[in-house]
Amino acid sequence: MTETLELPVTVSDRAAKRIAKILTDEADGTMLRVSVEGGGCSGLQYKYDLVRDRDVDDLAIEKNGVTVLVDSVSVQYMEGSEIDFVDDLIGQSFQINNPNATAGCGCGTSFTI
Repeated sequence: MTETLELPVTVSDRAAKRIAKILTDEADGTMLRVSVEGGGCSGLQYKYDLVRDRDVDDLAIEKNGVTVLVDSVSVQYMEGSEIDFVDDLIGQSFQINNPNATAGCGCGTSFTI
């Protein structure tokens, strides 16, 4: 019997598809790094970077051929979150469905825990 390892942060199929599209013009081995930093109107905000290097303590999420990295400090703020991609009438964006966020701003990029 194989045991399924549950990751503290997940990536939706829509997000993986969009990341793959973004990475088509990047060098092989490029990954998306998602991190949490101080700032934004609610106190904390998400940051997205394209990187080629992985730190030893990064959470590496592999989904449909793409890799998303989250550093060990940011994982603490994002535990239980899903990284999603939304394409609706008001625009396209990555959104993080974070169950730890107690408040957020209207643009969806900053939050409070």
